[in-house]
Amino acid sequence: MAAGARAATIAVDINPATRPISTGTETFTREVCRRLPAAIPELRWRFLASRPKAGLGVDVLVVPQRRLWSQVRLPMSLASMRPDLLFVPAHVVPFAWPGRVLTVVHDLAFERFPDAYRFAERSYLRLTTRWAVGRCKLIIAISESTKRDLVDLYGMPAERVRVVPLGIAGPGAAAAPASRLAELGVDGPFVLQVGRIEKRKNQVAALAAVEKLDGLKLVVAGPERDSQLAAVLRRSAHARVLGMVDQPTLELLYKHADAVIVPSLYEGFGLPVLEAMSRGKVVVAAKTSSLPEVGGDAVVYYHDRADSSELAHVLEEALGDHAMRTRLARAARARAAQFTWESTARGIAAVIRELV
Repeated sequence: MAAGARAATIAVDINPATRPISTGTETFTREVCRRLPAAIPELRWRFLASRPKAGLGVDVLVVPQRRLWSQVRLPMSLASMRPDLLFVPAHVVPFAWPGRVLTVVHDLAFERFPDAYRFAERSYLRLTTRWAVGRCKLIIAISESTKRDLVDLYGMPAERVRVVPLGIAGPGAAAAPASRLAELGVDGPFVLQVGRIEKRKNQVAALAAVEKLDGLKLVVAGPERDSQLAAVLRRSAHARVLGMVDQPTLELLYKHADAVIVPSLYEGFGLPVLEAMSRGKVVVAAKTSSLPEVGGDAVVYYHDRADSSELAHVLEEALGDHAMRTRLARAARARAAQFTWESTARGIAAVIRELV
């Protein structure tokens, strides 16, 4: 920057990182935002949210409003701040903001699996995504799979999409005591599935396969989006539905799981694959959407349309072949090491530099 030149100001919608429940989008927002100032120290950063939350690692300007924060309160604050660029980590670009903007599209699951969304939610996601495609000079996608969806479903020119993969920070907390497993009703060998309970995550396929294998259980850790599906899982003697768990409990589950299964029909990235690999776990995943991008040759795949017998066979091999497990554990850690939040932040920083 030339001497005497004014440093560009970047406003950031960090609001997703302040939500009480943290899934992929919330984790991405938190981990990237805390690293962006170091990635581009010559810029001025202003982080905005509707509510406070400790541990974000940056100073946050809290401008409270319970509803329509992104569409009403945020653009009001931006009008007085007049930043050179607004960065939105979770794709909802304010309609009332006329300035330059950069957003991140995580997935288009609402297009691929529309029945999994309420009509109002699906309509809003379609509207805001279409608005972002038309409004943003560049858009960040978190995988080549999501980029293809933007091109195929929204006509986004491929040259305007920058792919920046997600990262992993590794275990952030010590595992809970082993006695916690008994408290949760988890005994004996089990495979772990981490993520929301909803049809797209396809827990029923994992359960059908597990029920064919003697002595094995499916343990599901994540919020319940589909209560009927959660009830189906709970009725099985081969499943344990834990809901959201704290980080020490999640580390304990990863530590003791015989394998991690990711049966999703569609993922924008598949962060649980990366989390499991970073811990040296054997991962069995559907060969669909972005999952092979993340897992590479360090994951055991099955066809996403495989029946329960085929999936049970893949699981049985993955659980029983000691040499394969040893090879996969080594390959998983090596591949996971290529994905860091620092590299994600640098990738986003490069796109911001293109724009400012």
